[in-house]
Amino acid sequence: MALTTKIIYGTAWKKDQTTALVVSAVLQGFKAIDTACQPKHYREDLVGAALLELREKHNVQREDLFLQTKFTSVGGQDTSKPIPYNLSDSVSQQIKSSCQKSLENLHTSYIDSYLLHSPLPTIDETLEAWKTLMQLQDEGKVRLIGVSNTYDVRILAALHKARKVQVVQNRWYERNGWDRQVVNYCKEHGIMYQSFWTLSGSPSLLSHPALLAIAQASNLTAPQALYKLAQIEGIVPLSGTTDETHMRQDVSVEDISLNEEGLQTAFDEVREFIRG
Repeated sequence: MALTTKIIYGTAWKKDQTTALVVSAVLQGFKAIDTACQPKHYREDLVGAALLELREKHNVQREDLFLQTKFTSVGGQDTSKPIPYNLSDSVSQQIKSSCQKSLENLHTSYIDSYLLHSPLPTIDETLEAWKTLMQLQDEGKVRLIGVSNTYDVRILAALHKARKVQVVQNRWYERNGWDRQVVNYCKEHGIMYQSFWTLSGSPSLLSHPALLAIAQASNLTAPQALYKLAQIEGIVPLSGTTDETHMRQDVSVEDISLNEEGLQTAFDEVREFIRG
């Protein structure tokens, strides 16, 4: 399915709890799931097990969900765990093998969004990888293509010359200035910008008096207010919560309207804090 929601459930570091948490997240309202073919940090196979359980026990069909996964190059893999490709193969063949493994893990014939987990060591290798994603897209195996952990807009511009980048997923947090340059590039070029570390990476924003004032006036928690402000800024945040109450709260943010009455100064302060 196309991404019709403004929040995605993230499955990194869920380990053996992945199946139960993905099932819970979908039942609490999440319609989009993010994973990776990287056993070091993800259990993509257990995401697939969750999808089977959701279909068989809860009548949630593949077409009801947006599935996103990633190709992780050897630098991001733990070689003591199974790697989804032959290390001696070309980058292009590694991606094709990894994508096929993802299709098998997720019990699907297509992936809604397929990302490079990070740029490769050289721009030439990154371009080779990008052209392979283009091929997978042309073959109908993946719908959207994009990159993650890419903080240099020159890389995005280089890829764009071959084909438009459709998705960027980056850390959006205070230590990188909320990734302002890439966020602005994505806005200018109509690219979906997804954020991770949205809450955990921004303690000063979560505790900012202006954000707390907005949250209180709108009867929201501070995390809900931050997610909502990110969405207003055109950002699609990932939530990795393991708490069902927080799952429901996070999903509900999309349909909540912030109370701006008498709070324009607070909104301006938060936007200036984020945008610089």
